Order: sequence, then structure tokens, then C-alpha cells
Amino acid sequence: MIEISGLSKKYGSSYALKDLSLNISDGLIYGFLGPNGAGKSTTMNIITGYISATCGSVSVNGHDILAEPEEAKACIGYLPETPPLYPEMTVYEYLRFAAELKKIKRKDIKTQVESVMEMVELKEVKDKLIRNLSKGFKQRTGMAQALLGDPDIIILDEPTVGLDPKQIIEIRDLIRSLKGKHTVILSSHILSEVSAVCDRILILSRGRLAAEGTPDELESMMHGDRELELTVRGDREAVNHVLSEIEGIESFEIKENGEKKSEDELDVTVRQREGSDIRDILSLKLAERGVPVYKLKINEKSLEDIFLELTEEQEVSL
Repeated sequence: MIEISGLSKKYGSSYALKDLSLNISDGLIYGFLGPNGAGKSTTMNIITGYISATCGSVSVNGHDILAEPEEAKACIGYLPETPPLYPEMTVYEYLRFAAELKKIKRKDIKTQVESVMEMVELKEVKDKLIRNLSKGFKQRTGMAQALLGDPDIIILDEPTVGLDPKQIIEIRDLIRSLKGKHTVILSSHILSEVSAVCDRILILSRGRLAAEGTPDELESMMHGDRELELTVRGDREAVNHVLSEIEGIESFEIKENGEKKSEDELDVTVRQREGSDIRDILSLKLAERGVPVYKLKINEKSLEDIFLELTEEQEVSL
């Protein structure tokens, strides 16, 4: 649906994007995740043709954004972070105006406007001036504008910014309802939002693609299931001896339990080798050496952990 190859955007000596390449498939919801300044909005603005790239190419549904801009843009519905609304218009007037700008056939405008208003639940405010709407209804109006013309691709830049919790849930439900009918790309620095609605996540950091995959794939990529946390009671030397003998252990660390109830309680972090599950043998060997295990759990990394680890490691060479 969208092919991005070697995309870079440079301002002076600084890169907003650096050699970004990725493919967006049909019918899924993608999340651009990254801290402020990571390049999310820049990528979206280049895809939509709002700004040009320093180098690289973008193809939308087979149309190069530079060589065939009208054909490419016709495939896209775009909601910027600040919706392009005219406060002196009513909701209905604005959507009719947007439909005309999108060159929707005159005979189809009324049907399409009513359809998107129903989809985003705007009918109750269709005759109100946009300036008098709440933030949530303004965001819905911007979303309706993006959906006009039934574009294949919907691009949403920070779609829930500034909304209250109820409005956020409503917008997320609306985004989920688009899956399968449209390819959706949304940007956010809110981790819970991306994991709640997206099929695939693209983590950007300092203008580069740091990682891509489903939430489960990203967790697996960072080996979150390979680290074990234990609390044991016993002699440090005995624990060290047991851990050194088990083949499936890549590395381990033994330290005093900061909240210990007994003087010989130890906290142990064990990194398993890839493909290994040593929990059974570890418990058995410790028990044989008279070292009871008070706690043993897999240290699963959250999306937040992965995000911080990836974005802290990535740097752009200027």
C-alpha cells in the first residue's frame, strides 16, 4: 500500500529523518511510536505530500508522491495533529466544503457527508458552529473530513492529543472500526494507545526506524522471556556453584535482597540462553543444595521497557 525507500529529511546540519525504509500493507492499523522529535510527523507530512524529502522515495498505492501527486493524495485521508477546521462554519457546511475540495461528485456529496457524520457520531452537532464544539467533537469533525471520499489510507497524527479519557476511548473505538476497510497509520508517543489499537508498531528514534513488529514480536525481539528473577535463601557460594553448572544459563547476577526478612536471602537475576527454559532444572538443583526458592518469575518486558531501551540506544550520525 505504501512503500518508503531511503527517506531522509535534513534541516541545516540536522536530520529529522535518516535513511528510513519500510512497507505498509493493506488493511492493518499501524502505529508510529516515538518520543517528540523522533520523526513521526515528518514522515506523515512527506507521505501526504505536505513537505518534500531531502532524498528517498514514497509510493502510495503504486503512485510516486512526487511524480503523481494528485493520484497519490487521492488515496489518502489525513488528520493532522491540529485539525484544519474553519470555526465560522457549521459541521455540515465544513464537511460539504471539504468534499468539494476532494472533488467528490456533486451528486454524491450529501450522501457521503451524511455517511461520515453517522460513522463518527456527529449528527447531533451538524448544525453547530465549529467554534462552539468541544475538543472531542472538533477531533471527530477532523476525522470525518479524513474519511470523506472513502480513501484507502487514513493517516492520523496524534489523534487523541488533548482529549479527556472518555473521548480517548471513543476515538480509539472509532479507529478500531476502520480496520480491514482502510489501512490506518497513526502516530503517538502514548504507549498504551499504540498497543491498544495497532496491529503493527514502528518505533522511530532520532529519525531512524529502531524496530518494527507486532507487540508480541517486539517483546520476543528484546528477549523479554529470557530473563528470570529469583529470591532464594542460602549461601552465596552455593548459589553461584549451582548457577555455574547449568548449561542453559547465559549469565547471572547475585545480590543482597534489599528488603530481606532473613540475613541469607539473595536476589538473583538469570539470563537464559535463547531457546532454553531452565526453570525446572534450576529449582531442582537449588533444592538439592539446600537452597529454597522463595520467588521465581519471568521478567517480562513491557512495551514501555522496549520503547525506552530502543530509543535510548539509537543515534543518528550527522
